[in-house]
Amino acid sequence: MNTPRDRILVIGAGMAGTRLVQELVALAPGACDITLIGAEPHAPYDRIMLSPVLAGEKTAEAIRLLDDDFLDRHGVTFLAGDAATGIDRVARRVTTAAGRQLDYDRLVLATGSQPIRLPLPGAALKGVVTFRDLGDVDTMLALGRPGAPAVVIGGGLLGLEAAAGLAGRGMKVTVVHLAGHVMERQLDAEAGGMLADALAARGITTVTAANSRAILDDGTGRVAGLELADGRVLPAELLVMAVGIRPETGLARAAGLEVGRGILVDDRLGTSDPAIAALGECVEFDGQCFGLVAPLYDQAKVLARALAGRPGDGFAVRPTATRLKVSGVDVFSAGSLGGADAEEITLRDAARGSYRKLVIRNDRLDGVVMYGDVADGPWFFETMRKAEPLGALRDRLIFGPAFAAGPSATGADAATAAVAALADDTEICGCNGVCKGTITAAIAGQGLTSLDEVRAHTKASASCGSCSGQVKALLGLCLGGSAPAEAEDADPAICSCTDLGHDAVRARLGDLPAMTAIQAMAVLGWKTPEGCSKCRPALNYYLLCAHPAAGVDDPASRFVNERVHANIQKDGTFSVVPRMWGGLTSATELRAIADIVDRYDIPTVKVTGGQRIDLLGVRKQDLPAVWRDLNAAGMVSGHAYAKGLRTVKTCVGSEWCRFGTQDSTGLGVKLERITWGAWMPHKFKMAVSGCPRNCAEATIKDFGVICVDSGYELVVGGNGGIHLRGTDPLTKVSTEAEVIEICLAFIQFYREDARYLERTAPWIERIGLDRVKAVVVTDTAARQALGARFLASQTHARVDPWASLAAAPGAEFATIDVPARRAAE
Repeated sequence: MNTPRDRILVIGAGMAGTRLVQELVALAPGACDITLIGAEPHAPYDRIMLSPVLAGEKTAEAIRLLDDDFLDRHGVTFLAGDAATGIDRVARRVTTAAGRQLDYDRLVLATGSQPIRLPLPGAALKGVVTFRDLGDVDTMLALGRPGAPAVVIGGGLLGLEAAAGLAGRGMKVTVVHLAGHVMERQLDAEAGGMLADALAARGITTVTAANSRAILDDGTGRVAGLELADGRVLPAELLVMAVGIRPETGLARAAGLEVGRGILVDDRLGTSDPAIAALGECVEFDGQCFGLVAPLYDQAKVLARALAGRPGDGFAVRPTATRLKVSGVDVFSAGSLGGADAEEITLRDAARGSYRKLVIRNDRLDGVVMYGDVADGPWFFETMRKAEPLGALRDRLIFGPAFAAGPSATGADAATAAVAALADDTEICGCNGVCKGTITAAIAGQGLTSLDEVRAHTKASASCGSCSGQVKALLGLCLGGSAPAEAEDADPAICSCTDLGHDAVRARLGDLPAMTAIQAMAVLGWKTPEGCSKCRPALNYYLLCAHPAAGVDDPASRFVNERVHANIQKDGTFSVVPRMWGGLTSATELRAIADIVDRYDIPTVKVTGGQRIDLLGVRKQDLPAVWRDLNAAGMVSGHAYAKGLRTVKTCVGSEWCRFGTQDSTGLGVKLERITWGAWMPHKFKMAVSGCPRNCAEATIKDFGVICVDSGYELVVGGNGGIHLRGTDPLTKVSTEAEVIEICLAFIQFYREDARYLERTAPWIERIGLDRVKAVVVTDTAARQALGARFLASQTHARVDPWASLAAAPGAEFATIDVPARRAAE
């Protein structure tokens, strides 16, 4: 520090200037007078989160970087909405638009950048905007309206985030991009294509290899559309230009500082004036300008040390990995995207929405592209930075750190070794920019022992949660053998056949191709060659969930009821329950059931609590014939035996009941038609009640709907078993379409996150209702992605198992006596 009374003036309250202030007060608290001035009339905010604000998922207050308490505590003067207009370098004084005269001992320019506006005809029309700050967001919200068309020029990250935000507001968005695929600087064509498909699923159309010609006028001075060079016209009431940024150098240039594309700085961020430094998007260092946040934060650390007079390395451009969340989809990119002289190894699981490509040159990892599951990204990046020969590692590299070390190193130790090998500055949580060193320091310094505590103190894994596995591994690494039981029991071993927990197994299976449970045991280093009745059904389910299209169902890994598609009774006979959609039936179905009862001498017929008919006492050898006859009458399996959807109970609703507020029966039928056949961690029941009297008992179901005059109240996590549990309120919506969207997302989140044999009630109690709400209610993109994955999975699941078994019953349904059956089961 020059003197304790040094006055440091920072021009620019963006992310770089703000981070500098934070670094400086942390390094030398109270050692200088800091003034931060910003041209925008807002407190400093996280510009990366503009898209959620545009989509209505976050407020401007929620993305604020500095609060009043921080400013007061550190004596930082913040002046908002007052742009600097001139620098008197001799007097060391800055003049502002409001006429302020601010003297300084050290001046820092963090003036950021300006969005590029294409010089197209019509660019000045009302409704043509850029996407750079909260003011742009306010303009877009004022001009946009749900259902109206919008065009975004630019398919880079910023353009896609703008598109996602507008789509979140209900606009019909088309992205126009000059290159052959979106985000061509970070993704190869394959990943870019998958991202375009994901965007399409969210209602965002992409037009690539397209050049803009003119912006059209509606005759009143407002934008009406975009004309492309090939003559196509895209209608638009709002047009967003997101085609890049340009360093803001006007103030520096006017002050006579040396300027190239940006303000020229040395490795200490000093400019051509010893009293003036600069950092962020406005600078040029070693011929490069910067747009990602990671190098900006590096600059802030270096400059803070320089201002505080502390020793340390200068700024250097280091290899940077790009980890982004684009419209709810994770992507990771580092190094080369490929080329004629490179070898490429790819792994794609289209059904799961996962893709990774490794670029290898001279037996060294030279680049990586990941889409979907990016949890292994930091490990690949570290492997790339080491630049060591791959050797035998090459053949297993694509499967990530848990398997790259070979079969003998699989298990929790391998995962821990993988995070142990990462450098402290390796970014673990891309959403919140939290590095390994920050996490481990918090664990050690604050005595953290659980994932929730790490989230609370560091924000790591607190957003999308994709890095939870790595954070857990770091907990294990830090706590070691003295780890408290809470941390060790966070994901207990499935059974004595393995040391791996459910979460760890699921994470690893997601990186493997489709295979059987037995094959998975071999890959995961199971202690027993064929597992047990506890782990085999779990593995079978996890594999089918991870690979709905290519998964191989193993009947031998299912419980007997699921294997024979009927519930075994205490006398060795079975019960058969045909599906009745929403509890509805007909005279034709009832006659068929009556005939079947007589034909096969079925002793008992009972109406179940789920509004279906149960045929009790069916002999095993009669099952195929009973199923065949039920199929002939148009009925399919009710899956009354399954770890999956059982029933959707309904009341008669507004069609018949004088208290009914909505068509609860119709909605129940729709939900059941969409969701039947889905395998889940446990049985799953739904209900739709037509009014708050709740005759369908929706408040003790896994997913319940209570119709009210103003819409639909959605509740989750109830059950009426041994431990009666009422539901938790999830949210309230206005339309059936919203009910269905949230229902599908909730089911898929449960399918992907819960542990096998875990009902929704304990699952929600374990992970917290807030997290469920955050994923399936608050995060629009995540909800839609979950729904899309569920529907994709259902194209392979809505198959009646009775039909195929009735046609070819197999030896299992041959006649055997009851004692023999009991022994076999």
